[in-house]
Amino acid sequence: MTRKTVFSPHEQDIMISDLDPGPCKVELKRKVTVLRGISIIVGTIIGAGIFISPKGILKNSGSVGMSLVVWVTCGVLSLFGALCYAELGTSIKKSGGHYTYILEAFGPQMAFMRLWADMIAIRPAGLAVIALAFGRYILEPIFMPCGVPETAIKLTTAIGITAVMYINSMSVSWTARLQIFLTCSKLLAMVIIIIPGLYQLFKGETKNFQNAFEVGAVEFMGLPLAFYSGMYAYAGWFYLNFVTEEVDNPERTVPLAICISMVIVTICYTLTNVAYYTVMSAEELLASHAVAVTFAEKLMGHFSLVVPIFVSLSCFGSMNGCLFAFSRMFYVASREGHLPEVFSMIHIRRHTPIAAVIILYPITILILFLGDIYSLLNFMSFLRWLFIGMAVVGLIYLRYTRPDMPRPFKVPIFIPAVFSFTCFFMVFLSLYSDPVNTGIGFAISLTGIPAYYIFIAFHTKPKWLLRLSDNVLSLQILLEVVPAEN
Repeated sequence: MTRKTVFSPHEQDIMISDLDPGPCKVELKRKVTVLRGISIIVGTIIGAGIFISPKGILKNSGSVGMSLVVWVTCGVLSLFGALCYAELGTSIKKSGGHYTYILEAFGPQMAFMRLWADMIAIRPAGLAVIALAFGRYILEPIFMPCGVPETAIKLTTAIGITAVMYINSMSVSWTARLQIFLTCSKLLAMVIIIIPGLYQLFKGETKNFQNAFEVGAVEFMGLPLAFYSGMYAYAGWFYLNFVTEEVDNPERTVPLAICISMVIVTICYTLTNVAYYTVMSAEELLASHAVAVTFAEKLMGHFSLVVPIFVSLSCFGSMNGCLFAFSRMFYVASREGHLPEVFSMIHIRRHTPIAAVIILYPITILILFLGDIYSLLNFMSFLRWLFIGMAVVGLIYLRYTRPDMPRPFKVPIFIPAVFSFTCFFMVFLSLYSDPVNTGIGFAISLTGIPAYYIFIAFHTKPKWLLRLSDNVLSLQILLEVVPAEN
């Protein structure tokens, strides 16, 4: 038998005193300004899709003109959702995003189910997919014209995941500065596409816009799927709400950063697609494997070689912004008692929630090398809209149950009503178009119910969980973290 090491209270005090940070208060600092908030939102929304394969909308809308209408409409609907989250973020001044708002409106069990789905599938699979795109496109100029070996892609992907987690663990300021740089790189890449495209348009290259709204070309049955693709392209507007406690003057910064970001992204997405259509017909765009590369080859010749570099930087920015945001959800969940206490502790010198940052590292690497990432994402993608819709319904619910709650920023009631309907419509669309994968995802999420009672609700915990809890002090010493000061 192995003997368990038990520390006396005096020994624990001595070990914790070694982590004394001195006179400096240990807490997450309010370092997210308006500019940094914009970089988080824009940097996480704009990924690789707009450069590689923005054709889901065109394919399902059936015409050039209708596809542009869908891009703009999805931008407006996403702005509605972002405005709802601006109200939630200024009235509930806690980090954590969806998790926190569902917790406030519907209680701990529903919030834990959201957390559970995020931890076991949604976040690690989503991070791995973005990282795989980073690994592929950063290596493409090296191996061109040959294909990139899968082993090299996965190893580079693992390095990218490790790097972004290391940066987020070391410094909030450096993470934010890197995000600003990467967001500027994305916007520069889009400007490089938009300006030549608009120049072609002003020269009279309008043949692909003729009969753009031809009635026979519009497939009305496909429009819901086009809107689904568009809403997915704009997903990411909610990430600033994950770090509300680190936002400087959130009553002003959150609404301002959200509104500016959505205007920037909607304009960039729409103009980028207009630029594509000045050079490519709808048929050529649908046939292209990498739309931005095809566009650059037609207009810029060998300059198209830099497109994969911009795509890889775009993916790295999405990884960085996503990890910075959802690590705060785990931090808040730990503070609420839904995760071990160590995940709500702060590094004594760097003032980062290092345990909450690295919590997904093992499972993400495991999924990267052993799992079927894309199937997992297909199983779970509908849950994103289900829980966002619930959070927005929670806004309406709180209007009536807590009317005296301070609301520095308040939206007209029709905005959350329209957006929550949009979210639940997309859930229904997932059930209709892919009932098997959606059903599997729903079943996976329901495992959160027994997990809640085993890990949280029941007073009698499994022995292995109790042993794990006893090791919190060791982890605290290893990671050099202490509880945050209020």
